[in-house]
Amino acid sequence: MLSQQDLLSVLSDGEWHSGEDLGAHFNVSRAAIWKQLKQLQAAGIALESERGRGYCLTHPMQLLDANAIKAALTGQASALLSNLDIQFSMPSTNSAAMQLIEQVGDDADYSGHTLFAEQQTAGRGRRGRTWVSPLGRNIYSSTVWRFSAGASGLSGLSLAVGVAIVKALEALGYKGVGLKWPNDLLWQGKKLGGILIEISGDAAGPCHVVVGIGLNVSMSEQQAADDIDQPWIDLASLSEQPIDKNAIAAALLNQLIPMLSTFEASGFEPLLQDWLKRDAFLGRDIVLKLGKDELLGKQVGVKPDGSLCIETAEGLRTFNGGEVSLRSNV
Repeated sequence: MLSQQDLLSVLSDGEWHSGEDLGAHFNVSRAAIWKQLKQLQAAGIALESERGRGYCLTHPMQLLDANAIKAALTGQASALLSNLDIQFSMPSTNSAAMQLIEQVGDDADYSGHTLFAEQQTAGRGRRGRTWVSPLGRNIYSSTVWRFSAGASGLSGLSLAVGVAIVKALEALGYKGVGLKWPNDLLWQGKKLGGILIEISGDAAGPCHVVVGIGLNVSMSEQQAADDIDQPWIDLASLSEQPIDKNAIAAALLNQLIPMLSTFEASGFEPLLQDWLKRDAFLGRDIVLKLGKDELLGKQVGVKPDGSLCIETAEGLRTFNGGEVSLRSNV
């Protein structure tokens, strides 16, 4: 049976394809092709149609390919990657990874199990926020890792993941990407990506961690832009070179998985200076929201446990939670 994924795999080259040729290729009627095209449009895919030429994507896209990703992995990342699963559409990669852990229990070791999706229908960000996840445009991934020391030994993990992501992007030539405590990637104040870490297990015993990454790659559809309530940017806007999603996915795994393999023993401290070099708010006046309360001060860094350091009117204070934003000059 013809699926959206099948049709999109052909249209992704950005060339014109007639309904007749598409029908012959998939051995279905032109009506079946038209039905799937309408479903792609409903999913946010911009299509052009022209009599005598057929159909093409307004913006060509590249779908993820497991073989291409694996071919670009380093030996270390390849050895640590236990499973690579690429899905076309699902509610949430983090939710799927958490369900897997719940099914097998914390005694099993699913370290290195990584899931990518071309679309999330119920993507989640921090504090339960919706993560806008248009079809085929961005990176949505979740990687599972098991830690024997328990959740209490994972302080600073989200910051370490942020460093790994930025290093991956820098290796691909993307410059100027910064980090916002504790889990956002920014470029000149605009959101480029985010991290969602979820834990299953005991605070003191073995636990599994799911590291979710959302990265804006080529989110050009106005429909998606209208759903985002803050300034954003994508990788396509930062480079004149063609976007290679498989290269981006592989670069992320080349940095992330080796880091996860050493984090339990070394923690965040070895990456502290790397984080500070990329701290987008370092030395700037900020507002830290703590529930209904707000604290004003200057962001002066982070500690080896990942806590945020703020110079306030009452002196230096550290925090392990809260929402950071730049202080308005008004």
